[in-house]
Amino acid sequence: MDLQWADEFNGAELSSANWNYDLGNGCAVGICGWGNGEKQEYTNDQANIKLDNGKLVITATSQNTAYRSARINSKGKQSTALGRIDIRARLPKGKGIWPALWMLGTNIDQNPWPACGELDIMEMVGNDPTKVFGTVHYNNNGYVKSDGFLKLSTGDFSDKFHVFSVLWDLDIIIWYVDNQPFKTFRRSPGSVYPFNNPFYFVLNVAVGGQWPGDPDGTTVFPQQMTVDYIRVFR
Repeated sequence: MDLQWADEFNGAELSSANWNYDLGNGCAVGICGWGNGEKQEYTNDQANIKLDNGKLVITATSQNTAYRSARINSKGKQSTALGRIDIRARLPKGKGIWPALWMLGTNIDQNPWPACGELDIMEMVGNDPTKVFGTVHYNNNGYVKSDGFLKLSTGDFSDKFHVFSVLWDLDIIIWYVDNQPFKTFRRSPGSVYPFNNPFYFVLNVAVGGQWPGDPDGTTVFPQQMTVDYIRVFR
């Protein structure tokens, strides 16, 4: 495979040719809590998102349970269909912390979620930072979800960088961590299947929500997700 696109996060600012900022609590776009009951407000402030020595740093902060973080997307700027995607990142942790490296179908405006498809390259709930998930969400005559996970034998995902990957071919997706496969998803014959179409990227750290629950007294702030690169091979 050849490298088709990459963001190595060099320079002083996030590339406006590649990325948009999602801002606020989601209510402005009709999905308060970003559809998941999340508690954070997304900002584009340096305190929550910046480039630092060739890496993207998203920081979740708290002031008297007023949570702030950041979320970016490449909608209308960078998308891909099929190939291999590698994202090298070090993850945050803590109860209520929810980092994600994921994708949405570029036709989301015409086919709202889940019909557009969602491909989660990596999600982690911070109360168990030893485990990451790979998931698809879509509509096949009703909502469908398929997920799998990889659990580290030693340490956790906040200790060091790992490479989170999908090998994405026609009618099949395989998830990897550090080149170790842990989930395979295949199209069922005759099924509605959006994953052969183009998708764009979303990177974020959520705080609270239906899956991780809210932070508690054990949660330490600030928490950072550091992304070294995104590379797309075709």
